[in-house]
Amino acid sequence: MDFPICLERVVKLLRKDNLIKLIVCVVAIIGIFLAFVKPLANSIRQGLDLQGGTHVVLEAEDTDVAQVNDDAMNRVVTIMEKRVNALGLTEPIIQREGQRRVIIELPGVKDPDAAIKTIGKTAVLEFKDEEGNTVLTGTDLKDAQAATNQQNGQNVVNLEFTDEGAKKFADLTTKNVGRTISILLDGEVLTAPNVREPILGGKAEISGQKSLEEAQNLAVVLRSGALPVKVNIIETRTVGPSLGQDSKDKSQFAFSVGLGAVLIFMILFYRMSGFIADIALMAYTIMLLGLLYLLDATLTLPGVAGIILSIGMAVDANVLIFEHFKEEYQIQGKTLRLSMDAGFKRAFTTIFDSNITTIIAAGVLFFLGTGTIRGFAITLGLGTLLSMFTAITMTQYMLKLMIHSKLFESPSAYGASGYMLWKKEDLKKNA
Repeated sequence: MDFPICLERVVKLLRKDNLIKLIVCVVAIIGIFLAFVKPLANSIRQGLDLQGGTHVVLEAEDTDVAQVNDDAMNRVVTIMEKRVNALGLTEPIIQREGQRRVIIELPGVKDPDAAIKTIGKTAVLEFKDEEGNTVLTGTDLKDAQAATNQQNGQNVVNLEFTDEGAKKFADLTTKNVGRTISILLDGEVLTAPNVREPILGGKAEISGQKSLEEAQNLAVVLRSGALPVKVNIIETRTVGPSLGQDSKDKSQFAFSVGLGAVLIFMILFYRMSGFIADIALMAYTIMLLGLLYLLDATLTLPGVAGIILSIGMAVDANVLIFEHFKEEYQIQGKTLRLSMDAGFKRAFTTIFDSNITTIIAAGVLFFLGTGTIRGFAITLGLGTLLSMFTAITMTQYMLKLMIHSKLFESPSAYGASGYMLWKKEDLKKNA
């Protein structure tokens, strides 16, 4: 067999191999995108503005007993976090605002009144004798658990005292046999049982709760401890599920329109290069949603805005590459393959610099911002990193496969033409 014929067959096999790899990549990415984009989007935790819930603003107040200071406010936030987390709510947000305020967002909360009542209690627990003397307080408490009394079916809260508290409680019950002791929370009497005999085991029971849920909320308050200062609820705003769903629907529509517009723009202006960029953009979208899911992030409206913004930025790198590619082909007169390689090399520095500055800005927003601003920063930062990765690796790999397969040999198929090259040669001749 002649060497030229053998070489020609090898070239054809390589072209066919590149074409098969390209088809597999394109079909796989499109298939994964169609199969997983919606399930992934629905699996990510949603914030208050997307699923509804309750927004509460607390403000601390100076009293004769305790003054508001930085340490007291930090303890308020810590105690609120314990109370809210104990309620089992999905991804709550507890953050300090200014010198005296704490903002609490409870996404998807079913009973906002009960939740507000639980988190807003000062939780000063007192055990008093008939003379009104306080013998034990919440600081003597070790644990509090809700339960149902097996004998009478009442909903109760079982208390367990510390070693020091157990001694105080034993002394209290010993001295008050045949008398009543009052258990108060924030000055209100929860129960006033009659002491029949000394209780030496370091345990007590609070009865009179109407439901097991009420007993559980009381146990949460007691376990988290008393607030160091008095707090007042100054604002309560409830976002209904229907309003949250409306925001979610509009966000999904905006996401679809933004993604669709970018896909169409790239194909119109850059033809097959734009098509490859669109395929990489689909991969980018799946990877971004997957990362948000794995990181257990909470998606809010600003977070959705960050995703939509990063979609535009994801093709920005491709635009730079394709424009450099066109310059290399039209002005330098290089082949399609060499022009594409040069386009990626020339654009890399610009892409790297612009993306790094965006990532720095996202980092500043994340570390110095609060609440939803951090959500925007996370989606923007992750989106920028992924966009750089897909542009430099995936787009380049698939474009090389397409050019090497010679599926499209005309430069116009890649958004380029020879006009500028011929114009330049004509100018040289005329000169």
